[in-house]
Amino acid sequence: MAELRVPVELTAAVWKIEASPGQQVAEGDVLMILESMKMEIPVEAPRAGTVKSILVAEGDEVQEGQIVLLLDA
Repeated sequence: MAELRVPVELTAAVWKIEASPGQQVAEGDVLMILESMKMEIPVEAPRAGTVKSILVAEGDEVQEGQIVLLLDA
């Protein structure tokens, strides 16, 4: 399996983490939800795989392009 790095597309706060390490996910599953300017933005799995690790915590501020999750895909 190849390790896939999942980045965020904008500067925001991590509002809620939906996935956990070891969890199987399908392409398009919501991994976490970001909050920016009172809008909720889902971060989706780019392909099916297993969540290897989550690199942020709820409440963290993230920057555009930051890697927030690793998938074994």
